[in-house]
Amino acid sequence: MLTVEEEGQVVQQIAEGRKRIEAELSKVIVGQHDVIEQLLICLFAGGHCLITGAPGLAKTLLVSSVSKIFHLNFQRIQFTPDLMPADITGTEILEQTESGHRALQFVKGPIFANVILADEINRTPPKTQAALLEAMQEHQVTAGGKRYELEEPFFVLATQNPIEMEGTYPLPEAQLDRFLFNVLIDYLSPEDELSVVMQTTAQRPEPIEPIFTGEDVLKFHAAVRRVPIAREVAEYAVKLVGATRPGREGTPDFINQYASWGAGLRAAQTLVLGGKARALLNGNAHVQYDDIARLAHPTLRHRLLLSYKAEAEGLTVENVIDQLLQTVRHG
Repeated sequence: MLTVEEEGQVVQQIAEGRKRIEAELSKVIVGQHDVIEQLLICLFAGGHCLITGAPGLAKTLLVSSVSKIFHLNFQRIQFTPDLMPADITGTEILEQTESGHRALQFVKGPIFANVILADEINRTPPKTQAALLEAMQEHQVTAGGKRYELEEPFFVLATQNPIEMEGTYPLPEAQLDRFLFNVLIDYLSPEDELSVVMQTTAQRPEPIEPIFTGEDVLKFHAAVRRVPIAREVAEYAVKLVGATRPGREGTPDFINQYASWGAGLRAAQTLVLGGKARALLNGNAHVQYDDIARLAHPTLRHRLLLSYKAEAEGLTVENVIDQLLQTVRHG
């Protein structure tokens, strides 16, 4: 438990740390300011993050660079169609003990790290994707009837290609819900793309310098949870999420038409917790309505399932969330 003075120091460290983080990332990442902010909010809130975008948009580079900044144990798992669950969690092998007897020994898999990069997670079948479920929710792995705790802090940062691309499998809804955010990374502006081309073809980038330790990150998690939020602001988050559920009293008509499934309780918790982390990163003392609204897209885009009618009319989940923000008012 931190003292009031220590907590104040942590809050100041977070506010000042954002500029240092952005300065380090600028060595290898150009633009993508919203993507970086959402990824940092996710890490400071202690959640897992799904990063969606076409190949070649520096998704993997971004995750590996962030892990270096936080000086955490990093493991990359390349998800392929032939990847098995034991390749992620680990497996039991038969070994000879010092006494000469044979016994099963558990060999830990790459999941036993602080930061897991699940690269192209939707290129492996659902059976293997599901191997992450227990680790993401309980921060533990069960093998041979025994539980093995994962070291804290523990994050899964997964990248995926758009689901329409060849050779991809949709992630199960239960696993999608365990990701705090689904961050959408898009093509750069022509100016930023020109900067990338000039930088990457001239000289190698400077190495990323570590800024925070794992102990710092755990302090950040505790500080985020103690950020105050007014009841009215929390009610706005709950109203936003509740309005995504079709067939309920008070649900907007366009949701009843265009959504076949809405967001659950975790979405409201994510909006509030993410809002607290965003407030700290921006140097604010409490959560504001804008913090909730700005996080609606990364929170809801992977939890809102559109109907066939929406697809037939060419609507995207982004369109529906935009209309939701215009319909559900705060205050």
